[in-house]
Amino acid sequence: MISIEVNGRAFTATLADSDAARAFAARLPMTLSMRELNGNEKYFYLSGTLPAAAQRVGQIHAGDLMLFGGDCVVLFYESFSTTYVYTPLGRINDPEGLAEALGPDSATVAFS
Repeated sequence: MISIEVNGRAFTATLADSDAARAFAARLPMTLSMRELNGNEKYFYLSGTLPAAAQRVGQIHAGDLMLFGGDCVVLFYESFSTTYVYTPLGRINDPEGLAEALGPDSATVAFS
């Protein structure tokens, strides 16, 4: 389990059982200035890569924490179908209020 804080709102997330999630957890705590994309996600390019094992996920759920490529952390706040491939890092246990906390622009997100 990790904590994710966005604009004073705290969320808990369960990490995936994977090398990528363990490598992500090893970098914590970290605070990222995540940029907005497509009205459904925030993203940040890490310095260095994590061990990716990308898969076609088919469906994104609000609260999914994913790795795009080997170095782009993505936090989704809307649910939708996708043909893109991601490496799952984890999922926010209760994403209610996540979209409002993240807002429409870039957001500072603290992972610990």
